Amino acid sequence: MAALELENLRKTFTLTPGWGLNKVRKEIVAVDNISLSVPTGQAIAFIGPNGAGKSTTIKMLTGILHPTSGTARLLGLNPWRNRRELAYQIGVVFGQRSQLWYHLPPRDTLELLARIYNIDRHEYIKRRDILVQRFDLSPFWNIPVRKLSLGQRMRAEVAASLLHSPRLLFLDEPTIGLDVIARQELRDLIREWNRNEGLTVFLTSHDTGDIERVAQRVVVINHGRVVLDDEVTAMRRQYLESKILSVRFHHSIPDLTIPGVSFMQKSEYALKLEVNTRITPIEAVMSQILQAGSVADIAIEDPPLEEAIAHIYSQKF
Repeated sequence: MAALELENLRKTFTLTPGWGLNKVRKEIVAVDNISLSVPTGQAIAFIGPNGAGKSTTIKMLTGILHPTSGTARLLGLNPWRNRRELAYQIGVVFGQRSQLWYHLPPRDTLELLARIYNIDRHEYIKRRDILVQRFDLSPFWNIPVRKLSLGQRMRAEVAASLLHSPRLLFLDEPTIGLDVIARQELRDLIREWNRNEGLTVFLTSHDTGDIERVAQRVVVINHGRVVLDDEVTAMRRQYLESKILSVRFHHSIPDLTIPGVSFMQKSEYALKLEVNTRITPIEAVMSQILQAGSVADIAIEDPPLEEAIAHIYSQKF
């Protein structure tokens, strides 16, 4: 059974002018017939520019909004008709909204959540200890949330959302405002839970690092419609026409003039090249470099994922 099934999900809002003689109602389409299936255990990134319909979709999937038409099934349940029952099976983290009690330490918040979710005491202690250890909550376990750093608070937020062992986790901009180290730690924890616990993850984020590290699949929407649905690796292959080649030489850098190759960085013994593989295959470039000089080390990497996403936005929108 799929964790999430959407069929022709649509949401419109009607705007009525507040004054004047000719009051013409205007219909705004926020979500336009989205159909989507997410297998159990998959991590999906649901992305798009501001105003694309991401937040409206999440609000329908979590039962906050009713759709105008269409159907949705989350873990076999209708989210707006079975909202209470579904709440026991999903977790939700909004980067700019907290589920933690501001004046209480994480310890007390988890105690309260355990009672809200009717978690057996023995099971709660077992689950709590795992979360405290994996999310490294001990250093601030007894410190009020108001005194925590943003990185500490977000670790506690995600841990709290996993306390009742949800099968599906919604993450809306979970790393917003975090520093580089805190972002990486949180991404690794979410990825670990997805891989090891079979947790289905539905992620929205403008940070390509979140998408690249957490998601296996990307769905891009705009004007309420799905414009792309593909695996992250396949999206890279389709929309990135270049490779990054880093080369270190034993001696000085030889003269190189290769069609489709541009210099990104250059020092006395090392250089970084961007290779347009549609003009010259990466194998041909490497062959010429190896013939031209005494190579100490060579590495190939893809450009940042954000370049692929920017390419998609420019083509589709």
